[in-house]
Amino acid sequence: MRFVSRGSAGAAAGLRRRDLVALAGGAAAWTVTADAQALPVIGYLGSESPQQYESRLVAFREGLAQVGYAEGRNVAIEFRWAEGRYRELPALARELASRQVTAMVAAGGAEVALAAKAATATIPTVFEMGGDPIALGVVDSLSRPGGNLTGVSSLSVEVSRKRLEFMREVRPGSKVFAVAINPASPTSSSQLSNLRVAAESLGVKLAVLKASSEPEFDSMFAAAHDLGTGGLVFSSDPYFAYRSQQLAALAVRHGVPAMTQSRDFPLAGGLMSYGGDFSQTHRNAGIYAGRILKGEKPANLPVQRVTKVELFINVKAADELGLAFPSSLLGSADRVIE
Repeated sequence: MRFVSRGSAGAAAGLRRRDLVALAGGAAAWTVTADAQALPVIGYLGSESPQQYESRLVAFREGLAQVGYAEGRNVAIEFRWAEGRYRELPALARELASRQVTAMVAAGGAEVALAAKAATATIPTVFEMGGDPIALGVVDSLSRPGGNLTGVSSLSVEVSRKRLEFMREVRPGSKVFAVAINPASPTSSSQLSNLRVAAESLGVKLAVLKASSEPEFDSMFAAAHDLGTGGLVFSSDPYFAYRSQQLAALAVRHGVPAMTQSRDFPLAGGLMSYGGDFSQTHRNAGIYAGRILKGEKPANLPVQRVTKVELFINVKAADELGLAFPSSLLGSADRVIE
């Protein structure tokens, strides 16, 4: 505080009043900061960037709101993003764990869930993924997961073979189809096994194409075209799903019928998609995170299996490729893009 040595008593009194107001304002600011620091903190681990997660984050925050939490009001969220580099996820997960956050959310695939599991055995953690959490060693049981993890899983990985079946319906005369696999994904081997079983039952052969980085995408589509395949079927992988617009543009450029797990692909001009409803899985992850903040234990929250699977087809893309969808496929689609 400043002391006045000269001037009128009124001026001095005015300065004292201003000083008192400044002190009060400082106290108020300190109180707000202290209150903010007292908020529970969710450590959110993502495999990509916030821009690519945008629609997923909307759904996650909707889930939090359903149980009474709003970011900045009664909960804080601290984010860590791997920007598509899976190898960085373990270090980012450990960093969040070292912050002693109230809970962790590992959303966007098995890679994120496994990194979070390895980082902490005590911080309550909610995962969101498309694979089987038991087969991947994330939890021991769906009904009573035990430990510090629970979460939400969809059927996206399990229905990879259905994409091949749908593509065969569109291209019934083709004997060879290409499949895209990300070798960096922990579910790639099981998905490829399922796709090979499906190919055998359909009487077709597979050309396996691998890509784990964006520069490899163009050559993958070029190979699918040059090999004369009936189309390119993508396995379920977040790295592919979050790059739907790029993949759709390449499919158009190379004239390759393609199908992915994410609705974002046909919405961006690709042919078809078949996979789990990511809005529902991320919303449910938000609900679980909120319930844990309220005191529930992950060990007592059963892993949720979102069984809704959606089929999106793009008729305009089919027309440009000179293809026609069977009426049975059109009738079973969740959305037809004209």
